[in-house]
Amino acid sequence: MASRSSFTRSQKADYGPEENEQTINLERFFVAGDFVSGVGYGVHLVLWTSCALYLWKQRRRNWTMKALLGYITVLFLVETVFSIVQARTVQLLYIENRNYPGGPWQYFLNTQDQPVNVIFYACIFVMTFLCDAMMLWRNWVIWAAAGTTRMTAYLVNVFPSIMLIVSFVMGTLWTLQSSHPGLSMYSKQPLAYGTAYYTLSLGTNVVLTMLIIMRLLKYRRALLDCLPSAHSQHYVSLISIIVESAALYSAFAVAFLVSYAIDAPINQIWLAFAISAQPISTYLIIYRVADGQAWTSQTLSSQTMSAVLFRSDSTVQQKRSTEGAERAGNVYSLALDLQAGHKSTDGTLRTLDSRSAMMQLVGCS
Repeated sequence: MASRSSFTRSQKADYGPEENEQTINLERFFVAGDFVSGVGYGVHLVLWTSCALYLWKQRRRNWTMKALLGYITVLFLVETVFSIVQARTVQLLYIENRNYPGGPWQYFLNTQDQPVNVIFYACIFVMTFLCDAMMLWRNWVIWAAAGTTRMTAYLVNVFPSIMLIVSFVMGTLWTLQSSHPGLSMYSKQPLAYGTAYYTLSLGTNVVLTMLIIMRLLKYRRALLDCLPSAHSQHYVSLISIIVESAALYSAFAVAFLVSYAIDAPINQIWLAFAISAQPISTYLIIYRVADGQAWTSQTLSSQTMSAVLFRSDSTVQQKRSTEGAERAGNVYSLALDLQAGHKSTDGTLRTLDSRSAMMQLVGCS
């Protein structure tokens, strides 16, 4: 019995690959990453369909809806091409060239100049740039909603914009170097470009994420002090902050960057998660925009906030909504500069102390 089991083990070992453990792990994680990408594409399809339906129904509302519809369509087409190329790459590695000298991974490294691999890198680069650009736009919108001048919102976005431009240049160099004959994304020079590119791209996302989170937390703190919690949660819940800031992608991007920089095989898994998470974050933001739940430059305007403040099923509050809208005035300034306030027993604002007469909002007694 013992001799039979030892023979079986040795026989199984003979069927194993002859590559070193590092290469074998890269191949394992590459296949696992392909599975993650496939699941991610399914999620993208569902989210794209939902967003597209919302945006199509509201295409006549303003040009932003049409622009976002075009944006998500381009993004989804790039994702589709990437998924096709990813599947084709796995087929070439593990089926059509399974006996390549050095194994499937060596074949992958030696054929980076083939069109399928060039498209592979190009799709990653384009998807990342499109999603980074969306984050930059959302940061501008959220800062513009503060009631400050547009110049302030522009100034806040100057540094992230420069980072995005530089990352675009580095991403272009990384794509070209990685697809150069005899090189790959794991070669010395492409690895340096890739590390710099993902550092800049991740840095851009982290900076934008922090700017958005800080601004939304400031709104949250101010609005929870001066608005009924049921109304303020519409825009400043913790879930909305996580979605608006695309924190999901930032977490996976950090994991990929660290593992990629130290050449850990598991970077293939984190890359797949990051590639899937970034469009998911983008779709969730656009879904909120289409559904009217996301922040806009008019979120803290008197018209928008009065609708939130005085929304109720009661007839009395419906009759007083117009009067309340007029009294709301510059409520966005209230949210930023208000020092103290208290609520009445029915949940609406009763009196609020402020620095100017325009910062007063009186609710129903």
